[in-house]
Amino acid sequence: MQTLPCACSIAGSDSGGGAGIQADLRTFTAVGVWGTTVVTAITAQNTKGVLGVSMVPEEMVALQIRAVLDDFDIRAFKTGMLGTAGIIRTVAENLPSGIPLVVDPVMVATSGSRLLEERAEQELITTLLRRATVVTPNVPEAMVLSGLSQITNRDEMREAAVRIRDLGPEFVIIKGGHLGGDEAGDLLVGQGTELFLTGHRYPYPVHGSGCCFSAAIAAYFALGCAVPEAFRKTKVFIDAAIRDAVESVSGNRSVNPGGQGT
Repeated sequence: MQTLPCACSIAGSDSGGGAGIQADLRTFTAVGVWGTTVVTAITAQNTKGVLGVSMVPEEMVALQIRAVLDDFDIRAFKTGMLGTAGIIRTVAENLPSGIPLVVDPVMVATSGSRLLEERAEQELITTLLRRATVVTPNVPEAMVLSGLSQITNRDEMREAAVRIRDLGPEFVIIKGGHLGGDEAGDLLVGQGTELFLTGHRYPYPVHGSGCCFSAAIAAYFALGCAVPEAFRKTKVFIDAAIRDAVESVSGNRSVNPGGQGT
């Protein structure tokens, strides 16, 4: 009988398969952990945009968490699209303590569609960030969370990370994909820890890369990796997933974590 470490994604469903729950499950499988899910929203979307969103009732979100915890040895959680203040509270109230939590503060889709109510941003900060092991904002999200008016270089990334860490998470990883330059640099900041890793910058945007990144961090946590090690492994993993991105009919690309392992 085979057993695998388990991780759980709490996020929205992407009908195009390139982001959200679908990308997370592919990532979990590729890293080598059993993926479980708590669906918070059903979206009608593809690589071009979001056509519609239907939120899952809070009671069903709570019930999914209960069902997963009742039958699986969850060793890491990640959150993605949560959508509303009510769902954020529901997740926070039902997550057990002592299990690593990766918070991907999904606010706006790559296409520009808003995926988190503006009034829910403070709820995210006050109830979820403070219990996160790692929070993984991109540059626009880091600006919202830190209050900085711009993030254009490594020093400003560090300042934003320090401000966000003051909100409660143990570690902050700011993803620098939105910044210019020949390389894509990501910064990890924690108590007594700073690690800046660079990777190849590919000449195209990729749908779902943020979801894949945070899911990989959670998967490596489930395998027992410490935060710096999980960060290093994820940087290698996401580079391959972006390099091998899948092109849709529109010509846009989706992240492809399939087949990429440790």
